[in-house]
Amino acid sequence: MEPSIGRNYYLEICANSVESAQAAQLGGASRIELCQQLEVGGVTPSAGQIVMARELLTIGVHVLIRPRAGDFCYSEMEFEEIRKDVEFCRSVGCDGVVIGVLLPDSRVDVERTRMLVELAGPMTVTFHRAFDRSSDPLRALEAIISSGCQRLLTSGQQNNAIEGVGLLKDLVDAAGSRLEIMPGAGVTPENLVEILRVSGARSIHSSAKVDKQIAGGQIPAGWIPTWVSSKEKVRTMADLLKSL
Repeated sequence: MEPSIGRNYYLEICANSVESAQAAQLGGASRIELCQQLEVGGVTPSAGQIVMARELLTIGVHVLIRPRAGDFCYSEMEFEEIRKDVEFCRSVGCDGVVIGVLLPDSRVDVERTRMLVELAGPMTVTFHRAFDRSSDPLRALEAIISSGCQRLLTSGQQNNAIEGVGLLKDLVDAAGSRLEIMPGAGVTPENLVEILRVSGARSIHSSAKVDKQIAGGQIPAGWIPTWVSSKEKVRTMADLLKSL
């Protein structure tokens, strides 16, 4: 379901639509993280989008479970919504879910994270960039590992992964074989190789996005870009991984 590239590298594409998900597969990605509303960092996609992606794709489908934009401290009602979304993804045969739950002091909410990991089984659970809000990254790493997550998506607590590559290396070293560290945020064909070389990571995450322009017309004032993943960008990154 999730083919490796080259010498066991993995390319995850953050796909914000079924169209983007198909582009990721055609470009040679190993898996997708399916979401909506990239402009706010991504939220949970619709049930229809999840089902369509699962039906159309043969690569891994991992779904972002985030009920709203903003912080990662959730009310009881929001957490119940998260639980139901995890159950739905499991019921339709998704390969994984992507979660992130923090306490008000920015520590990882181990109790709730562990509950979601148990609920998700046998799906893979990735802890997302809520990690980048934590004040003690190595302590947060250990909390995520103890919660049972299999993967951590992080920019190394910087605006993008190339700026955070030093911490990314420390996290890869500290996690060892216990957890997969996956750099993400601002990953492009121009910096992908450097991020992997310095950090030692084997997976990398990118939206590979382009603006889907209005066909043949002038862009009006206040136009909000429509982002889609580019098959060509994905292919370029996959080819780079094959060369490593």
